[in-house]
Amino acid sequence: MLPVGSFVALGDSFTEGFGDLYPDGTCRGWADRFAGHLAEVSPGLRYANLAIRGKLLRQVVADQLPAALALRPDLVSIAAGGNDLLRPRADPAALAGEFDQAVAALRAAGCEVLLFTGFDPGTFPLIRLVRGKVAAFNAELRLIAERRGCLLADLWQMSVLADPREWNEDRLHLSPDGYRRVALRACEVVGVPVTEDWREPLPPLGPGERLGMLAAAQREVSWARTYAMPWLQRRMRGTSTGDGRTAKRPDLMPV
Repeated sequence: MLPVGSFVALGDSFTEGFGDLYPDGTCRGWADRFAGHLAEVSPGLRYANLAIRGKLLRQVVADQLPAALALRPDLVSIAAGGNDLLRPRADPAALAGEFDQAVAALRAAGCEVLLFTGFDPGTFPLIRLVRGKVAAFNAELRLIAERRGCLLADLWQMSVLADPREWNEDRLHLSPDGYRRVALRACEVVGVPVTEDWREPLPPLGPGERLGMLAAAQREVSWARTYAMPWLQRRMRGTSTGDGRTAKRPDLMPV
């Protein structure tokens, strides 16, 4: 592992840690967990998290990238584009071009860069409709990582995350254990030693945890009413859950 004295995380709700909460209600997520592991082998590590939920790739590039460059960190993670791919007119190739420019700027500044592919969205109905676009974008990200000399955490290959228990009820964000496993995957890629294994299988479902057809159908209706409809309404209004929010950790601070 290369020496890392400072780490900055860029992105959207995935990197903010939406759905994985500290006791005070603030977000934790994979990046906070990863920074904790990294600090164990890099005493004095300073960490900033600029990610804000709901942000599109162009917003991450316009707002977070300049702030990250100003901090001059040793390691930067960037995970963005997922919110774009949920939109009907998203063009994976065009997104990749914008993403590549951001990575090039970070590499030119001397930063080590950690990238993430998107998850395989095939676990849930409806959301799996974007599976082809995510796969195409992932292919572009792998090329960017190779061309720019970046670290790459391939989340598509994390088959353990196909289990619905690894996801939040909204099906767009991970559960706390899902974030824990992603942090371990990032440690593996960066070379941070850990004692846990992200591949550890989940326990089998108990008899009372298996849903019958009627219960499964009722769950789909409840999900659509509680999560899908509000999401569509925000799209129609042109608003986002991140509007008015600021980064939870805007400056490099000790872990």
